[in-house]
Amino acid sequence: MGHVHGDTSNRTRVMVAASLTGGFMVAEALGGWWTGSLALLADAGHMLTDTVALGLAWYAFSLSGRAPSTRLSYGFDRVKTLVAFVNGLSVFLIGFFILFEAAKRVVDPQPVLGGPMLVVAGLGLLVNVASFFVLSGGAQNLNMRGAVLHVLGDLLGSVAALAAAGIIMLTGWTPIDPILSALVAVLLFRSAWALTRESGHLLLEGAPASLDGDKVAADLKAHVPGVGDIHHMHLWSLDGARHMATLHVHLREGAEPGTVIAGVKQRLRTRHGIEHATVEPEYGLCADGGCACAVAVAPREAA
Repeated sequence: MGHVHGDTSNRTRVMVAASLTGGFMVAEALGGWWTGSLALLADAGHMLTDTVALGLAWYAFSLSGRAPSTRLSYGFDRVKTLVAFVNGLSVFLIGFFILFEAAKRVVDPQPVLGGPMLVVAGLGLLVNVASFFVLSGGAQNLNMRGAVLHVLGDLLGSVAALAAAGIIMLTGWTPIDPILSALVAVLLFRSAWALTRESGHLLLEGAPASLDGDKVAADLKAHVPGVGDIHHMHLWSLDGARHMATLHVHLREGAEPGTVIAGVKQRLRTRHGIEHATVEPEYGLCADGGCACAVAVAPREAA
């Protein structure tokens, strides 16, 4: 299946990014301690959590390749959404920590070595840019978006540290270090909120933002012969990329159930990107009760 191949590529990309991030994290932490830079220390702390987050993302992609079981009939794809949710929350925690440390540094400025800070920040920027492009080339789903968000935070942190180092070298004004660190944290909150909200929505079996149930139903009635009415439709997604649906289809008189079901599934797949659908055909009243057919049809006579 296509998503398996995509997950294999994503797993490799995430592992490369995790290796780059984790490898440079130690150097940046030492550089931050040596120079006294909060921007470097914050970025190193972010890199530490990012290495863990990328490791979780890699593990989620590894699990998603496992075959479904009787207890997990969709396999482990939902793990990717769960990891995306956790990654979104972790970015919030990192941001609040940076804001707290920045407030302390503004009140009580600390000496910062601008020259060495500039060198370390520059190297960090190169590493983060490399990781960002490695991840950006992968197939996008919520898990990859979470991984990219973490690396983007590192990249912005390196840019802030680089800018702070330059200003400190030119003016000697050290408060710019915590101020830019706080700015990066605030910028990350918006992306973290979007990721957390969307992944949480999918964990609650909410419909993907790209799908509108009423519009999907209207499209099926208009383009699939034999469809009289659509109801009991449920739309959801495993990971933001693999969409699912269940629905009841009232058949028009004389319609062949097998033909209509095949037509509905093909339309859902090609027009709406829903690769897995369970379609229940009905004549007359809904089998679940409480829902009469909106189209005048006659019960099919027994053969």
